[in-house]
Amino acid sequence: MPEENEARLRELNEQYLRAYMTADVSWYERHLTDDFLCRRADGTVLDKRQFLNKTAEGPDVTEYRLERVRVRIGGDIAAIDGTGSFTMANGTKGTSRYTDVYRRIDGEWKAVSAEIARTTHARQAAS
Repeated sequence: MPEENEARLRELNEQYLRAYMTADVSWYERHLTDDFLCRRADGTVLDKRQFLNKTAEGPDVTEYRLERVRVRIGGDIAAIDGTGSFTMANGTKGTSRYTDVYRRIDGEWKAVSAEIARTTHARQAAS
């Protein structure tokens, strides 16, 4: 059973990222708890409704590549820590780190919170 839970959480993580890149609000409506909170890289905190509205605007990056993911499970609570690289529309590249917390409710994993940190890399000067 622990392996099944980890596999399911990894699948949800991939779906979460895909939903972000495709502005799939309906996926988030189904997979976030009603009391979901997201702390964005700029420090703002969004509740579920605000998060869904922001998602509908589309991603602020043109490319995202997941580089590392770690799943930790303790009973009916799980944390997913991930690191990825991104490219913004203006060409700025960076690294993001996130932690998503999930809670198992009636046998189904739902995201309770998300916290995102970003760093951007200095652009190379043209030679």
